[in-house]
Amino acid sequence: MNAWLLRSAGAGLLILLGMFVGAWVTTSHFRPLLDAEQNQVSSCKVARDNLAGLAQEQGKALGDLVLAANSRQAAAERAVSEAKASADLDYAAANRLQQERTDGDQCAAATSIIDKELAL
Repeated sequence: MNAWLLRSAGAGLLILLGMFVGAWVTTSHFRPLLDAEQNQVSSCKVARDNLAGLAQEQGKALGDLVLAANSRQAAAERAVSEAKASADLDYAAANRLQQERTDGDQCAAATSIIDKELAL
């Protein structure tokens, strides 16, 4: 029985020794590879965060451009409507000038009509 116990203890020690040596060999082989992959992951995360920030800035700038374009369009539409209203008044005044009849010299008649229109 004593020999059997001694053989079992020796086999157990050899198994433990094999486990420790295997763990050490595995760690020494894969640790540099794991460290390199971890560095790449860190670099990728930093790049991803940088790109996300840039995309957010671009989105904000694009939104600002759209708001500015809408503002310019509204201002242009107001200017066109004001110009149209002003042109309609001038067109009506020109039509009145053309339809009014005067006798005598054409230059004097034109001067008279213009002075009358301008309230001079």
